[in-house]
Amino acid sequence: MPTRSELEAAYRATTYRVFLPGGVQELRAGAAAPSLSAWLADNGVECWAILTAWNPGSGALAETANRERQAALEVALLERGFEPYAGENEADGGAWPVEESCFVAGIGAAEAAELARRFGQNAMICGAGENPPRLVWVDETKQ
Repeated sequence: MPTRSELEAAYRATTYRVFLPGGVQELRAGAAAPSLSAWLADNGVECWAILTAWNPGSGALAETANRERQAALEVALLERGFEPYAGENEADGGAWPVEESCFVAGIGAAEAAELARRFGQNAMICGAGENPPRLVWVDETKQ
């Protein structure tokens, strides 16, 4: 099992690509995202998260299992009234297979962390307003 510092390095060395109306956004943890900020302002969105159900605990699963888990995450989001936008997480240099993800506009960090935890994730990317996307460890959001 990778250490937390190894996981953090891997998550920071990943492009979080989201497919929004009007164009694709490529995000990195900690990097300013002015075009996303503009999209958020234009759409009246204050907070957001990128969630995935793929490879829980950073352990590789078969693609079929990952797709089933991702479908269950999307259903959970729809049941909560969110409209997830498609996304994908791509590690630099192809060090890890591309994972499907969801960009969830309007979800707060606590609710996003609860879903990430439910689907076995270590961390998630989230943001608010014009702030850069941030890496949030799910275990640090427990109440």
